Amino acid sequence: MSDTHQQSIGYVRDSMIPESEPPLGEAGAIKWMRANLFSSIANGFLTLAALTALYFLISGFLPWIVNGVWDAPSIRECREILDGKVGGCFAVLTERWNQLLFGFKYPSDIYWRPALAFLLLFVAIAPVLFSKVFPKQILIFTALYPFIAYFLIWGGSILIPIFALLGLIVGYLVYSRFVAQSFAAGFFGGIAAALAFWWITGFIAVDGVLAIEAVPSRDMGGFMLNMLLGTVCVSLSIPFGIALALGRQSDMPIIKWICILFIEFIRGVPLITLLFVASVVLAYFLPPGTNFDLILRVIIMITMFASAYIAEVIRGGLAALPNGQYEAGDSLGLDYAQKMRLIILPQALKISIPGIVNVSVGLFKDTTLVSVISMFDLVGMIRGPILASTEWNGVYWELLGFAALLFFVVCYGISQYSQWLERQLQTDHK
Repeated sequence: MSDTHQQSIGYVRDSMIPESEPPLGEAGAIKWMRANLFSSIANGFLTLAALTALYFLISGFLPWIVNGVWDAPSIRECREILDGKVGGCFAVLTERWNQLLFGFKYPSDIYWRPALAFLLLFVAIAPVLFSKVFPKQILIFTALYPFIAYFLIWGGSILIPIFALLGLIVGYLVYSRFVAQSFAAGFFGGIAAALAFWWITGFIAVDGVLAIEAVPSRDMGGFMLNMLLGTVCVSLSIPFGIALALGRQSDMPIIKWICILFIEFIRGVPLITLLFVASVVLAYFLPPGTNFDLILRVIIMITMFASAYIAEVIRGGLAALPNGQYEAGDSLGLDYAQKMRLIILPQALKISIPGIVNVSVGLFKDTTLVSVISMFDLVGMIRGPILASTEWNGVYWELLGFAALLFFVVCYGISQYSQWLERQLQTDHK
């Protein structure tokens, strides 16, 4: 009886059997290769073809890098050092790095000024790009940075950036006065007041008052010029694009049709045409003897060009929002500016991030077009003074590869930041 009772009691495990290792083909690198490279016969064939092409590319490109010459006064010396071997003449980069970065006329003893302005750029944009990490107090420096950078790069009297700052303050006061009536009207009214104030006070600036060595715009060049145009034009085109997009949807007929005509005209004209207008045609509409800075003219034209495209991108984001978002703002008793600032624009801009980044990257690369109007940016320096010299006539791949690398680093950084920002703003429920 007791034996039968003992046999009816179930066995209870008091310890676990150690887990077995997974099969060799279901873990580690082999699993990853099976899932990503050889998941099917077609994918396996494409993988082998890609590896073969990569092998031939690296086997031909690697000796050109490894055998490269970094110390030589001319291309002839490079060829003598190589003595028939395959290798790049990278000595042109070490010999002409200053011209590639700063142009051939910018004084070499003050290279530290644009370099410092470039470093301060990261400090200025940090609280804008990473608002959750840095304190908002740094935004004060962000607002002052354009005037500091102007003083460092151009030099001259410190009164010029001070008067420009005062003009911005006057423009903001005009904007805050009219913003309750119309966002677009207040924005354009503030800009007009700021420009008028700059025009008047610009004649008051006196050289020699807390002044440093002045550098004219015609002496600027190299990658510094590309960074200057790209940073300024992108920064200006986004708020102008927002204002144009809102103006195109305005209930005020005059503002609406002005914005429509501006956007459609600019989008129908090539950028190179606008640059020629800035370089040649615009001078005919100015009074005789008027000296309108060429870089400022180019900035205006590129900003106009980019603003029209960004306005259409943002208009697409505004159109993607349901009417219930607008009705929600009306039901809360918000006026037009509050409704746009608190409800509509945050959602529309989040939708428009990929398009804005696409326009910004294209705009930064299009700054190389200024070489066509005799401005010696990075590409202009390569095509002009460097390749025209007898020492480096015939060096192409090294110079163009260096230019491509610089533009790739900047554009790739912008793209990666935009993807990170999209992930941070991903608040949709799944």
